[in-house]
Amino acid sequence: MRGSEAMAEAAIRAGCRLYFGYPITPQSELAEYMARELPKRGGVFLQVESEISAINMVLGAAVTGARAMTSSSGPGISLKQEGISYMAGCELPGVIVNVCRGGPGLGNIAPSEADYFQAVKGGGHGDYHNIVLAPSSVQEAAELCYEAFDLAERYRNPVMILCSAVIAQMMEPVEFMPPREQEKEEKPWALTGAKGREPRIIKSLRLEPEELEEHNRELQRKYETIKAREVRFESRHLEDARLVVVAFGTSARIAASAVEEAREQGYKVGLFRPITLFPFPKKALRDLAERVNKFLVFELSAGQMVEDVELSVAGRVEVDFYGRMGGYVPSPEECLEEIIKRCKERT
Repeated sequence: MRGSEAMAEAAIRAGCRLYFGYPITPQSELAEYMARELPKRGGVFLQVESEISAINMVLGAAVTGARAMTSSSGPGISLKQEGISYMAGCELPGVIVNVCRGGPGLGNIAPSEADYFQAVKGGGHGDYHNIVLAPSSVQEAAELCYEAFDLAERYRNPVMILCSAVIAQMMEPVEFMPPREQEKEEKPWALTGAKGREPRIIKSLRLEPEELEEHNRELQRKYETIKAREVRFESRHLEDARLVVVAFGTSARIAASAVEEAREQGYKVGLFRPITLFPFPKKALRDLAERVNKFLVFELSAGQMVEDVELSVAGRVEVDFYGRMGGYVPSPEECLEEIIKRCKERT
């Protein structure tokens, strides 16, 4: 199944019954799948007039406790940023899929990972974070999309799935999770009509500095809880590695092949793949820095995650970078060449 369609099917099985979106390549297949399948399963699909409308409809649906979703690519995600910030400020759950394309500006429709800063560092205004998940296969894209709705509701926070066009457009076998029964328990924060109970208020506007600061401190406490509980990563061949390649998503697929080939040639190389980009696996990398000689960060960008790796290792070891931009996807052989070059240096 195509990755974009697998994420859509997983969302429906996770209980998503409301999708609001606007077509943009290379994620339009996700919206097309929702348009075809969601009404058959008791849901509502709306192609709205803009990405701004889409995210605000997700916000409105989330206020009622419904599971809602939108998806887009770089320029569309930029338009959604204000609404995502509002959702974070209101502590509302929602799932946003970003299928990255080359940028900046309109760029092109080829694969990229250059929306890392936009996703991980907030993207919109104010002190907030999205939970950010980065799949590297179609199977994982489906699994993470299914789980994203639980994470969003558990922490009442937007969850973004960040992947390149490679993951969204490629076809791989998928085993789906069973459909969830529609949950009927009351969500004590949702607005469902106040008849017979005290009114509830969901807002992001807090004009008094003391009130806003306390709200922001509460958000930060929530983010610390997320950091403590939800960090996920995959590692390979770290037991004897002197050089560790750090990559996520599509880059990690390429790097994994290159690492295996390098090891067959006798080089002590390992792979570290963050699955959660926020929370970032900072402690695991810091611990790893105590026993390796160098990190090589590999990204389809000018080097964005490299900053988080550098912060994680705190100067203990050298952090090098190799990346391609503009939608160019390098081969495993190209990555292998860069690995061997670093291995032949002092590592």
